[in-house]
Amino acid sequence: MSYRIIALAGLLLATPALADDVPLKPGPGVETVEANCAACHTTNYIRMNAPFLSPDTWKAEVTKMRVAFGLPIDDDVAKEIVAYLVAQYGAK
Repeated sequence: MSYRIIALAGLLLATPALADDVPLKPGPGVETVEANCAACHTTNYIRMNAPFLSPDTWKAEVTKMRVAFGLPIDDDVAKEIVAYLVAQYGAK
């Protein structure tokens, strides 16, 4: 019986990650963001976090993805991603 509960919990936790991506706002760098960020998670995370993330926090998030999660991008690509996120989804 407990395996059913575990399976159900896993399904419920995975459901947000399986949701369809919502298109990102157009702008310089959108293709770079889609190619790098959406490779690991839905672009919905960007929209969900947008109201809370300042420019410094977006930079910290991109740094975390590189350092903690191993996103294989160089400094120039990271700057392009941060610039896009700040311009299109930075907290006002």
